[in-house]
Amino acid sequence: MKKTTLILAISSLLCVFSLKVTSQSVIPLIKGNNLTLQNQFQGKKISLQYKKIKLHQLLQEIASLAGISLTIQPNVANIDVAIEVKQAPWDYVLDLILKNQRLMKVTQGKQLVIAKNIMPLIKKEVVKSKDEHEEQRPFEDRMKEQKKVTSPMLMTEEAVSVDSVSMSEPAAYKPQPQRILGQVRSRTNVNRFNQRQSGLLNKQSANLGSVQGAAIAGDMYSPRFSSRHRGIAYLSSPSQMYSIASSPKPAPAPTLDYIAPSPLDGEKYQETQTSPIKLVSQDPVSTFSIDVDTGSYANVRRMIQNGQLPPSDAVRIEEMVNYFDYDYPNAPSENAPFTSVVEIAPSPWNKEAKLLHIGIKGYQSDAPRPKTNLVFLIDVSGSMYSANKLPLLKSSLKLLTKQLTKDDMISIVVYAGAAGMVLEPTRGDNQHKIITALDKLRSGGSTNGNAGIRLAYQLAEQNKVEDGINRILIATDGDFNVGTSSVKALKALIAEKRKSGISLTTLGFGTGNYNEHLMEQIADVGNGNYAYIDSLKEANKVLVEEMKATLMTIAKDVKIQIEFNPDAVSQYRLIGYENRMLRNQDFNNDKIDAGEIGAGHTVTALYELILKDEGKGWVEPLRYAKNKASKGKTLSNELAHLRIRYKKPNGNKSKLLEFPLYRNEIKSSIEQTSNNYRFSAAVAGFAQLLKDNEYLHDFNYDNVLTLARGAKDKDAFGYRGEFLQLVSLTKALAK
Repeated sequence: MKKTTLILAISSLLCVFSLKVTSQSVIPLIKGNNLTLQNQFQGKKISLQYKKIKLHQLLQEIASLAGISLTIQPNVANIDVAIEVKQAPWDYVLDLILKNQRLMKVTQGKQLVIAKNIMPLIKKEVVKSKDEHEEQRPFEDRMKEQKKVTSPMLMTEEAVSVDSVSMSEPAAYKPQPQRILGQVRSRTNVNRFNQRQSGLLNKQSANLGSVQGAAIAGDMYSPRFSSRHRGIAYLSSPSQMYSIASSPKPAPAPTLDYIAPSPLDGEKYQETQTSPIKLVSQDPVSTFSIDVDTGSYANVRRMIQNGQLPPSDAVRIEEMVNYFDYDYPNAPSENAPFTSVVEIAPSPWNKEAKLLHIGIKGYQSDAPRPKTNLVFLIDVSGSMYSANKLPLLKSSLKLLTKQLTKDDMISIVVYAGAAGMVLEPTRGDNQHKIITALDKLRSGGSTNGNAGIRLAYQLAEQNKVEDGINRILIATDGDFNVGTSSVKALKALIAEKRKSGISLTTLGFGTGNYNEHLMEQIADVGNGNYAYIDSLKEANKVLVEEMKATLMTIAKDVKIQIEFNPDAVSQYRLIGYENRMLRNQDFNNDKIDAGEIGAGHTVTALYELILKDEGKGWVEPLRYAKNKASKGKTLSNELAHLRIRYKKPNGNKSKLLEFPLYRNEIKSSIEQTSNNYRFSAAVAGFAQLLKDNEYLHDFNYDNVLTLARGAKDKDAFGYRGEFLQLVSLTKALAK
């Protein structure tokens, strides 16, 4: 392997290009040390270090760091590239990359467009310009108008490559001040420079090769541990890992009003099947674990607002319904931490059926929140570079930080290719220190969530608060591509760690490569909850408005079982909870894990029933079925029997609550039901429409809107009103 080094200097600006030449391609590694600015480069200073990163991802990361909007044309090859620059203006870094790859840029509307051949885009912008001819002038003519090169060993930046001429706006050509790059040490590049000057080298022959390789040393906390804290290796101070110097005011950059939706092909969802119809004569008992996750609704909302109908597996009906708060009565005390609310009325989408609504609410105390020990486990891998990932993540955690007090303790662990602690346990009232640590986070590298989770549990255990809240908040896009990447292995790790009494909540971010399946599963196993954050508004809902419910568990392993009376009910189906189903024998087995419920959390479950002798139902009755109907008169008025089993947060033995459901509680029309009933039915109907459910008959989006409008109720935070807008938008998209 040959190695050639090309050194270019811009005044006091020093850049080193190290070229590794192989038989397959030329692999330049762009380096920069102590970069200073010229008048032409006024952009915000950034640091990048990658041994291997896709070109498109690198360009988007620069756009994210610079706060600009950027579009990459399809003709730009998404090759592997390598780069290392420290504290360089973003526009200078972008210029280097474009020249190296023989790319061009142009401002089109409010966005920066990167393309291999930019001339078609330029022609669209200047078609009405009187200076169009001037724009297309040969390169050699434009060179003559610039200041003469003082030495044959010096060249202007435009002379690096004819194809790499960059244009800040689609206007007529204006001569630019000469920018001397420095001496050319490579004979090959000297010859190319002389050929360009004489017009002998065309664009096609200027092959600078491809850039390969990726990693980021200036933009993330690396695994270089320098100190020890209570047995845990942790990183040097952020100031040692970051050289964040003050920089001149960034040059004005274009912004983008509309961001095109990301493809959903790379997102991962658990495949589920609709709950089947059950015959009471054969299967009178239904058992499932509760679910207080809300991630599915926020994720589905993100897709619809981006103009895309969600895939069926992304829609979990119970999470759509439970996203909304219902004003069920509060439980009387911690000793009986649940109240149940039951309503039965005609089904909105099936005239022969009844819709059974079961609502429970966890006990909510007015006492102050207990002392809290939180560990923020933050994914800073390269996949987190976009604006709706790490930047939104940091803003979200700042909201939570501002709710903490001097009695709380917070630590921050980050992970990419390796994991490290970037904030030692710090009191909650030291918000400046916490926020400063968050501000310094940058993305880069691959994702080793396994190492991060292990370190976070170790840190949480060492700072555990007795009789308080001990919780890890893992914030990621779920793109675990290094270390323990299978769902099964991660679940086993977390199941073992939860025995220490530390809960794990997952906060999902981002699009395109989002692994929602993993986010939901590890939260369930970690005795926590899962939420998807698509906006700062959603972060405020989850981490501020519902802080107690999110962080403070009042009961764990909560299971619901309902036994239908065959004298009264012939068929039923559970709406949603497909991945929460339990075997009937699991209900009394305290070794079986189930869902957790937080302070003030509400949980709603819906069943569709066919009453005996009131409808044919979905399934033909069995001709030779044995009659299991009860003969006792005392049970003739009962429709079903509801059981709830739960454990206290630190308990190992479950307790049982029981509630009978009576036939005389059936309402004759849906108009007689509560707002809670009608709104939950509207959301369930909407979710089933998104899943193309076969049991909805003629029920449509207009029916959803009618049902929801009449049950909007007080809607203090506007979530139900937003739901109406979402249904209306979905209706338009579905046409």
